[in-house]
Amino acid sequence: MRNIRLLICAAAVSVMTAGSVTAQDQGIGAGIIIGEPTGLSIKGWMSERTALAGAVAWAFDPNTSLHIHGDYLIHNYDLLNVDAGTLPVYYGLGARIKFDDKEHPRRDRDRRTRAGVRIPAGLNYHFEDIPADIFIEIAPIFDIAPKTDFSLNAAIGARLFFK
Repeated sequence: MRNIRLLICAAAVSVMTAGSVTAQDQGIGAGIIIGEPTGLSIKGWMSERTALAGAVAWAFDPNTSLHIHGDYLIHNYDLLNVDAGTLPVYYGLGARIKFDDKEHPRRDRDRRTRAGVRIPAGLNYHFEDIPADIFIEIAPIFDIAPKTDFSLNAAIGARLFFK
């Protein structure tokens, strides 16, 4: 719980000390992601419909682990219409690396670090008058090293965008 509070404080400090803000479909956004994993989230827009997003976070299944991921995302604004703001559906492809905190007595020592492919999909609400977004996503993960495995991440989050 202490780690989560530190992450929230770090996100708040970065928001308060940033220079200027911009619309949420451009620039860089920083915030938090809560779920599996829980930590800091960042997103950088490459164009009006594409972005790079990532997180440095903690994963809690089955043991506490440092989780780092990065994704290339494509946003579709045409599927859902809302009265205010925008609500694109997004999908993409990325990578994940996970470092287990504890040794596992029944696992090989090299099992402590896992690398895999993420296939995220979600909804990303962009507020109309504030440079912020909220999102919900699900991401199947196919670990490819040190052995193949399948898992699933799901989380919600929020970011504030800057120039």
